[in-house]
Amino acid sequence: MTAIQELVERNSFRAGTGPGAMASPPSLRVAVVACMDARLDPVQLLGLRPGEAHVIRNAGGVVTDDVVRSLAVSQRKLGTTEVMLLHHTKCGMATFTDTDFWSELEEATGLRPTWAVETFADAESDVRQCMERIRRNPFLTNTTTVRGFVVDIDTGDLIEVSPGQS
Repeated sequence: MTAIQELVERNSFRAGTGPGAMASPPSLRVAVVACMDARLDPVQLLGLRPGEAHVIRNAGGVVTDDVVRSLAVSQRKLGTTEVMLLHHTKCGMATFTDTDFWSELEEATGLRPTWAVETFADAESDVRQCMERIRRNPFLTNTTTVRGFVVDIDTGDLIEVSPGQS
């Protein structure tokens, strides 16, 4: 059985147990940008319930053009005003460089990606950089609050990153 088939079967056991009808805009008016690491569960970590927040995930939890696109839709069409960033300790994005990954992909495919991988050496510094990207982005002017955190992957503790120099 494939992993996808297993997930489909898991869903069949819970058929009809969804949250029911609810409004599309997140009730807490917050969007969470988090790393896609399978050890990090933003819903569980933050005690989120269905309908409370948008959760946007990618490798590293980095504010890329696509994250900006999602945040702009979240803010302008669905009313979110706050952004919470979640990076974490022991992140795989700190174990290689953009150049190394580009070279690996180019060797395997003959093509060099045009997109940035957005690796980083220090999660806290990258959180600061991502907070600044949100604050300066002309499409995200509905942002009232941006706060960034590094999650201790072993304990689940949130360590707030103060804004400042990256």
